[in-house]
Amino acid sequence: RDRRARHPKKGRRVLCQGVRAKYAFMRAHIHEFRLCAMCRVLGVHRSGYYAWQRDSASVREREDQRLLGLVKHHWLASGGVYGYRKVTLDLRESGETCSRHRVRRLMKAEGLRAQIGYGSKPRHRGGPVGLVDNVLNRDFTPDAPNKVWVTDITYIRTYEGWLFLASVMDLYSRQIVGWATSPTMTSDLVLQALLAAVWRRKPGPGVMVHSDQGSQFTSSDWQSFLKAHRMVPSMSRRGNCHDNAVAESFFSALKKERIKRRIYPNRATAASDVFDYIEMFYNPIRRHGSAGDLSPVEFEKRYAQSGL
Repeated sequence: RDRRARHPKKGRRVLCQGVRAKYAFMRAHIHEFRLCAMCRVLGVHRSGYYAWQRDSASVREREDQRLLGLVKHHWLASGGVYGYRKVTLDLRESGETCSRHRVRRLMKAEGLRAQIGYGSKPRHRGGPVGLVDNVLNRDFTPDAPNKVWVTDITYIRTYEGWLFLASVMDLYSRQIVGWATSPTMTSDLVLQALLAAVWRRKPGPGVMVHSDQGSQFTSSDWQSFLKAHRMVPSMSRRGNCHDNAVAESFFSALKKERIKRRIYPNRATAASDVFDYIEMFYNPIRRHGSAGDLSPVEFEKRYAQSGL
């Protein structure tokens, strides 16, 4: 036992190496052998080992800080999209020699991570069931305004929490005729959006209003509102996103063209930006292929001028 302590087998290759290599060996095996035994066998002093450890730690820290600056640079250059794997590839391409595990450690300590998408969608659970047939049946081309409206809800991320947006679109021109925002995803949110559409358009009886089977649209308040305004309800089949694809396409455009990967500082700022996008750009300016490459407002204006 004493002989093994005086001559650790793992240390034989290190005996002829420099002092730094011996110190590195000692640090790697400090949990296997006593420090004084390794110092005696390798011919070094404990004070020298301790001094080397302090210097080695400070050098490592300085190198970590230098590398962290480069990590931040490449992460910011990606728009906050890259995770540690792609940041590591960028670093290696620029000439750095580093492991992805080290990059991961530095990014985790600094709170840097890939920001892709919004993650899982918050769900509102519960509510009465009031399902109706899919009257629309993917007929997305009505021949006049105020014949078919489609509605849906999306979510926008802010540092205050989620902001939910409900919109009502006229399928003829793709114009957003009503919308509302709220910090909660309730039936009141969709009713406010539909009420705004009714107030703006003042349609006659028989407007079809198509939605998915969310609890907000199966609520008794929603059904009562449609009945009171002599509107025809229609719902997508469960789990079939294509039945309400046009409403989803508006949300996709909103997020790609305006929100992108932003996180708004608060809900008020997000709601203001939504207003600017819908009322100042999407409705009056943005061209739509389904509307003859005209904006929704211009498309309806030409319909009115045609006297149809």
